[in-house]
Amino acid sequence: MRKGNAQLAAVIAAANWSHSQVAAAFVRVAREAGAEELYGVGRSHVSHWVAGSRPSGRAPLVLCEALTRRLGRPLSPVELGLAESPPAAAVADWGADALDELSDLRKVDTDVDRRLLLSRGVYSVAALALPAGGWWPEQAARGGTRGTGTVRVGRGDVEAVREMVSAFSRIDQRHGGGHARTAVAQFLTGDVGSRLQGAFADEGVRRDMFSAASELAYLCGWMAFDNAEHTVAQHYFTVAVKLAAEADDPPMAGHVLRAMAHQAVDLGHAGQGLRLAEAAMDGPRYASACPRERALFGVVHARSLAASGDRRGAAVALVRAEDDLAAAEPGDAEPGRMFFFAEASLAHETACTLRDSGDLRGAVRAFKRSVRTRKASAFTRTHAVTLGYLGDVQARQGGIEEACATWSVALSAMDGVRSGRTRQVAAGMRSMLSPLRRRGIAAVNDVHDRAVSYVAATG
Repeated sequence: MRKGNAQLAAVIAAANWSHSQVAAAFVRVAREAGAEELYGVGRSHVSHWVAGSRPSGRAPLVLCEALTRRLGRPLSPVELGLAESPPAAAVADWGADALDELSDLRKVDTDVDRRLLLSRGVYSVAALALPAGGWWPEQAARGGTRGTGTVRVGRGDVEAVREMVSAFSRIDQRHGGGHARTAVAQFLTGDVGSRLQGAFADEGVRRDMFSAASELAYLCGWMAFDNAEHTVAQHYFTVAVKLAAEADDPPMAGHVLRAMAHQAVDLGHAGQGLRLAEAAMDGPRYASACPRERALFGVVHARSLAASGDRRGAAVALVRAEDDLAAAEPGDAEPGRMFFFAEASLAHETACTLRDSGDLRGAVRAFKRSVRTRKASAFTRTHAVTLGYLGDVQARQGGIEEACATWSVALSAMDGVRSGRTRQVAAGMRSMLSPLRRRGIAAVNDVHDRAVSYVAATG
């Protein structure tokens, strides 16, 4: 007779959840992770696991994450009695060396099974906890001990990395994170990883190389996030923060933290997103950033406040972000990573903030301003997403035909774009229009069918 799993039963009891509630939370995490094979888990499955059966595949990780979010402390399959040893692809902790993590990621990139394990992992809310304040100067001090390798690294090497970051960033903006991410990761973990262990011409070159590597790791994370590979994104974002800390580059660290906040809010974790956004706004990360980057930090902070239910705080933060962008002037010393952020980007995030605050009319105005002011040929992915969000708000206001007209333009813009966010937008069109197909409205049927085709072709 199979023994019951007392460890799992005790954790569920501590969570004060019924088996049905555990199953519902499990399915929510499974959907977020894209684990379609687990969508049908129900109360009886949880009961069987408590009775002693052992879930397989991704199920233990999904169950751990569901219970972790409930209890507010990290849990592993071992602690739940569901595994003999910890999973090999856990999100790295803040104490791990950034260069060791890059080496591990390179091994993952060349091993099909390990790459599959990482890509099929579960986004960890527990991993969003930031290190204590003393960690930052410790990392800067650690960076000062680098440079003992034999390969000489000079200013030209730094410029080469920055040029590659610029080129890949423009590909991402135009075609989405589903294009070229593997090439970016290979460049980071291979060529750049070896240079980080080289002999630097001077301390300035070392810091600049680590900063450039941080930006490249951030780009890997951003592209993974955009392509709905959320666990992969977490790994690269963590490495990017560590590299920025070793470079003693607070604005770069803030840039990554606001991306992590953006991801958390998009995935429905408003509280964690707000803490990350506040960390980006903290001390020298905000104070030493250029006006344009301060505006970016501020508008993501505003969106995090809105998602957390603080409408008043969000409104104040929006004004601050607008003032920061207005303070940007030609000739400012700006990092190349800020090429994408201008009026259109601020308007997009403002619209999302207003939408999440319940101001749908204000959101429509801001989304339209974003569409009107963006150079769509260069920023095609975000243009398509903005149009998709605009159509959604128009539909929620009852303007289905107006929404269909907007969505039709969005779907046209998605041609050649591979992005989890555009797929999500198209899937939203499909879900909203599916119940209306019997009404015989040509625009509804056309947009619905095009959305279905896009999701099928890019999934």
